[in-house]
Amino acid sequence: MLATTQSKNRFLLGITIMVMSALFFIKPIAQNPNYHLFADQRTILSVEHFWNVISNIPFFVFGLLGMFFIIKKYHAIQLNINSFVFYLGIFLTALGSMYYHHQPCGQTLVWDRLPMTISFMAFFSIIIGDYICLTTGKRMQLPLILLGIISIIYWQMTKSKGREDLRFYALIQFLPIILIPIVLILFKNDNPLTKTYWHILMVYVIAKVCEANDEFIFHHTQFISGHSLKHLAAALAPLLLLHTQYKLTLKT
Repeated sequence: MLATTQSKNRFLLGITIMVMSALFFIKPIAQNPNYHLFADQRTILSVEHFWNVISNIPFFVFGLLGMFFIIKKYHAIQLNINSFVFYLGIFLTALGSMYYHHQPCGQTLVWDRLPMTISFMAFFSIIIGDYICLTTGKRMQLPLILLGIISIIYWQMTKSKGREDLRFYALIQFLPIILIPIVLILFKNDNPLTKTYWHILMVYVIAKVCEANDEFIFHHTQFISGHSLKHLAAALAPLLLLHTQYKLTLKT
């Protein structure tokens, strides 16, 4: 069993090294200047880009509910710090995304992406703790979050020097999405949250599809844009996790 676990860990490490090495063969990635030109530019009730702003409310609600749930259920946050930080990141994402979408530009985009890295890394640490090693998952959370923050700092530093580079941020966002399904498959156990984790990955993919089809969706609905739907789809992730965690408490 030990050898099998070691081989699985080596496999994950190998994939991580390969993906990270690939970054050195990719040219620096600059932010597309058209990124801020979202399809839905409407001002409603004096709120500019109304739906892109308002569609972040579920993040605010589910993040807040998640933090309260963890505090109430575990009393001492450190007993489930990974989940608490995940919900905290979701809550901060709502604030940062609202701020950005109210006035979309390069300066405000930082506050949209920074809290998202916290949620990405916290969720990754949850997966590590649930399937590889609980202690390792807790210990890795802070280093992972720091890496996420550093990716934003690096992006801003390169931008200020006139050679903007988003490669590190892209790695922080997408490497966990590559590794998490592999972990779920290789380290199978009887964790009752497994199905929920797969559902969370599914809604993430749906959110990215909506984001990529922002204008197409808005053109055909004339009501809501793909980017607003992205927010609503992504907000299902904390809702799914919170719902399952709550159901599990009813059984204990």
